[in-house]
Amino acid sequence: MLTGLRLENIALIERLQLDFKAGFTVLTGETGAGKSILLDALDALLGGAQGAAGGRLLRPRAERAVIEASFSLSPPLRTWLAQQQLEAEEGELLLSREWRRSDDRLSSRNRLNGVVVSRTQIQELRPLLLDLTVQGQTQQLARPGQQRRWLDRFAGEELQRSLEPVVRAYRGWKQAAAALEAARANWQQLQRERERQEQLLDDLEAAQLQDPAERTRLQQEQDRLAHGVRLQEGVSTLLGRLVEGADQAPSVLDHLAACEQELAQMELCDGGVVELRSRCSDGLAQLQDLARDLDRYGASLESDPESLAGLQERIAQLKALERRHDQDLAGLITLRDQLREQLAPGGAEASLEALEQAERGARADRDQANAQLSVRRASAASQLEQQLMAALRPMGLANVRFAVAIAPTPAGEEGADAVQFLFSANPGQPLAPLAEVASGGEMSRFLLALKTCLAAADPHVTLLFDEIDAGVSGRVSGAMAELLQRLAQRRQVFCVTHQPLVAAAADHHYRVSKQVVGGLTHTRVSQLRDTQARQAELAELAGGDSGEARSYAASLLEKRSA
Repeated sequence: MLTGLRLENIALIERLQLDFKAGFTVLTGETGAGKSILLDALDALLGGAQGAAGGRLLRPRAERAVIEASFSLSPPLRTWLAQQQLEAEEGELLLSREWRRSDDRLSSRNRLNGVVVSRTQIQELRPLLLDLTVQGQTQQLARPGQQRRWLDRFAGEELQRSLEPVVRAYRGWKQAAAALEAARANWQQLQRERERQEQLLDDLEAAQLQDPAERTRLQQEQDRLAHGVRLQEGVSTLLGRLVEGADQAPSVLDHLAACEQELAQMELCDGGVVELRSRCSDGLAQLQDLARDLDRYGASLESDPESLAGLQERIAQLKALERRHDQDLAGLITLRDQLREQLAPGGAEASLEALEQAERGARADRDQANAQLSVRRASAASQLEQQLMAALRPMGLANVRFAVAIAPTPAGEEGADAVQFLFSANPGQPLAPLAEVASGGEMSRFLLALKTCLAAADPHVTLLFDEIDAGVSGRVSGAMAELLQRLAQRRQVFCVTHQPLVAAAADHHYRVSKQVVGGLTHTRVSQLRDTQARQAELAELAGGDSGEARSYAASLLEKRSA
């Protein structure tokens, strides 16, 4: 509920502070006094009046302007505040918007309970606070999906719960469809490159790559074979010194064998040299093993030009592959394995088929969720048709016909239904889109009836009507007044009106007037608290300060009190 409104330098209002209560509140006054300024201010506070429109809202020559409104907290508001991690202060929500003009530039800032909030947050908050209706609101009717959203609001929480699986199923299908589309694009690209990739795979297969370190190993082997002569010379020298001796001198093994014999003779004289003889025997055995290993190594160094040529050819092949594909052997082996998988019979096709099956399953889930939602919408549409016609007929539309047309539309997060309101006010007139055939007065009555039907679905939102009763007859305005009264029993309702029948039905009455002080025009808003003041204002609405008008005004107030 809107509990208070403060304006500073807004349009013709210099300063204004108002407090509001539950029930039905009307604002009346002469044309041009500024009755709609209050509704325009609330619209601006909740995200409207951007850019130049905000500049036009400010009082001329004002450097600063403020709109501030307070609302009592409803359960949906508390939930939203918790989601935004914002705190409520003493059970109240205080929302403000401040404009500042500096160097011909205008800026504005929104605050919620003193905390700066974004325009996006304000737009999310708006439908939880206010619902503004103006005469001939055909632009709102034409917004994509607006009539579907009204139907869904009327259907209530049960349909809102049905939307959750629809959103999940649609997003699941969208993800599966995107994966399939990407796979198809990759597959088509693969087909275009298949010949080139098959040739590449043939080259890699022909190279018989196995070991990422093969080129390093082959390089070492090549070096060994290329230096075979020098290595054989070294082996010969070593064996000569170890086994055969050099320069007419005994070999190392001969010397060591002689040492072992000498130690054996010494052992006969002194048993303490046993360990020394043992170590000499071990050294002799190790040198004999070394000589045998050198002999075998020398045998393996036999000159083999063919082996060397083969190694060099293999190394050149591997180097050429690495340069051509700008990858080392490990990368080439990985590339070959990938190509084997991609080009294997049924490889990419099998993956594509799996993704197609996943997309079909996700689409079936999406369509099933949409079908269930469509059934609930059809049921809600039937109820809305009945309730709307029951509300419209007393307002001078005895022959009205109304239907909710639901047609298939491409699936989305809101389902797969296009909703359109069809309307006929006169006998013989076929049903046609509401926005195309309804007159201004008919549209006003329709919107009032619609908001009445939606009242049960949004019991916490304040309703504002801006002259929707303009141009209707007295009998019709009386029916609209009764409807507004009933609506205000469940909702806080504000209405700007010129109709005395509507004004008399209100629980609270505010008069908007203007006066010129010091050459400047000021708008004033005063609450009419006593019967005499209300009677005078109703007489003005009825045609002026005449005896007949005063009597008519008095009868309206007496009828309301009865």
